Amino acid sequence: MISPYPFSAIVGQEDLKLALLLNAVSPEVGGVLVRGEKGTAKSTAVRALARLLPPIRMISGCPFSCDPYDPNPECPAGPHREDAPWEWRPVRLAELPVGASTDRLTGTLDIERALTEGERAFEPGILASAHRGILYVDEVNLLSDHLVDLLLDAAAMGTNHVEREGVSVSHPSRFILVGTMNPEEGELRPQLLDRFGVTVEVSGNLDPSERVEIVRRRLRYEADPQGFAAEWTSTDGGLARGIEEARQMLPAVHIREETLHQIAAVCTYLGVDGLRGDLVTAKAARALAAWEARDIVATEDVRRAALLALSHRRRRSPFEETGIDSEELEKLLSEDPDPDPPEGGAPSPDGGETGSHASQPSEARPGSGERTFSATQEFEPARLEVPEKGRGGPLGRRSRVVGDHGHPVDDREAGETAEDIALAATMRSAAPHQRARGRAGPGLILRREDLRRNVREGREGNLVLFVVDASGSMAARSRMSAVKGAVISLLTDAYQRRDKVGLVSFRGEGARVLLPPTSGVDLAASRLADLPTGGRTPLAAGLEKAAEVIQRERTRERERRPLLVILTDGRTTAGPDPRGAAAGLRRLGVASVVVDTEEGHVRLGMAGALAGALGARCLRLEELRAEALVELVERRRVA
Repeated sequence: MISPYPFSAIVGQEDLKLALLLNAVSPEVGGVLVRGEKGTAKSTAVRALARLLPPIRMISGCPFSCDPYDPNPECPAGPHREDAPWEWRPVRLAELPVGASTDRLTGTLDIERALTEGERAFEPGILASAHRGILYVDEVNLLSDHLVDLLLDAAAMGTNHVEREGVSVSHPSRFILVGTMNPEEGELRPQLLDRFGVTVEVSGNLDPSERVEIVRRRLRYEADPQGFAAEWTSTDGGLARGIEEARQMLPAVHIREETLHQIAAVCTYLGVDGLRGDLVTAKAARALAAWEARDIVATEDVRRAALLALSHRRRRSPFEETGIDSEELEKLLSEDPDPDPPEGGAPSPDGGETGSHASQPSEARPGSGERTFSATQEFEPARLEVPEKGRGGPLGRRSRVVGDHGHPVDDREAGETAEDIALAATMRSAAPHQRARGRAGPGLILRREDLRRNVREGREGNLVLFVVDASGSMAARSRMSAVKGAVISLLTDAYQRRDKVGLVSFRGEGARVLLPPTSGVDLAASRLADLPTGGRTPLAAGLEKAAEVIQRERTRERERRPLLVILTDGRTTAGPDPRGAAAGLRRLGVASVVVDTEEGHVRLGMAGALAGALGARCLRLEELRAEALVELVERRRVA
């Protein structure tokens, strides 16, 4: 077996190593989320950590890692005798693949015993392997929603409960949760983000001498993993002893009353929701003091702990940079901090305020007849999705797909590949033939034709292409401010649902691509902010440009289905009739939504006619809000 890269041989990344060590000292800190670009030692550091943790006592052969001095009386592998043999075992690092099934995570019916012995027995999953160890999720931001829900339940309760196919099992599942992610590929759901105790931002090393040393060490490791690891055995051993000593010292570490008030003041000022931020900061500060062999938590411990525990919990807009200003934190922790935040939110570095996209006066460009409008405040938009179910596009949270991931919704013949077997359906298929097959005794006689596999339904990420009418008519009653606010809200939604986005605008005599399809949603927000309004309305040109973008993107990523969102009042004052371009998009099989920006009591309904030509859903701009759409549905039900 190849030795993992030694923890102490990692060059730089001091914040990452400290966050992992604090969780090793005190698992109650709540885990680590590591955010950063590829090739920054994220996975290397996590895998190396497991070898530093003190071994655990466990009952021999128990797949649920029961402690012989405190066994689980309801252990699925028990009950265990008081004199059951036990052993020391290294801490496990259980890895959760992004595409894992529900059964793989939580455990399920033991198929082999059910079919050969006719017994219902439980086969442990990843949550059982992770108990009293580390659960590592690489690319945690790409994890399917159904797995996120299960992970949240287990992390919150410390217990995995399974009710499936006649099996009812509960077992402890307490672990250090470590996730790594690249923010460019989408963000985490807020519930899972808050579950991580601390976060660390990592980036590539810019020091040439350290980069050379990283490459030198890596080459030596790849040439002789065992020999390289042996060179660092002593240093890693020192870290392991430090962790064990800090664990023993932790209960004696005291945190003063005034220190708790400091933590509360910082969390209040930064607008941290709930009390988890206060608790994690206090726990991380105590772990830091124990790691450095001190029995009193100092202000410096609070400062370092707050930088790790609060950066992902402070209120911010989705496109605002994460992190905490260290100078701001120093001021808050000084002897006479100002505990009251300025009205409207925390101050930004330039003295303004962060948070909402407040409506600002428009700016006119001299001699051009153009005006630039700022976006109105963001809102939670209704979920827009491709109406037909897809066949397994990229993992995401928008449109429904039938494929290899998600919840089982049906079953079908297994065919040549006996994967993801639907056990109950397989047994039902085989049961009527047992007498004819000469079955005697327990178990079932199975044939390949009996095998059924699950049909699963999940969610995919789409290409959401925005086509924005920027003509002069959009300046009436400052409609462009409302449109920009709506698009910003939809961009936020796309960011959270792991979509790619693109942006096309049309005005004057033609259309242009403001942003080609990308996962960098913040780029779309900045391009939209600078979009001027004015000129005639070439609607057909906007639709034709959208068709070009979609066809070009299909050659690059065929599995990602497009969703076209057109924001316009439907009027055309330049170019050909848009119905021809709309028919072309419909022939391409593009799902579309038309957002009608027309206002006033008398409406011409041209956006509705465009939606009809596209075969699209049509929403008024005011109906785009999630709460407004709910009210609309309720009104229709009553009517």
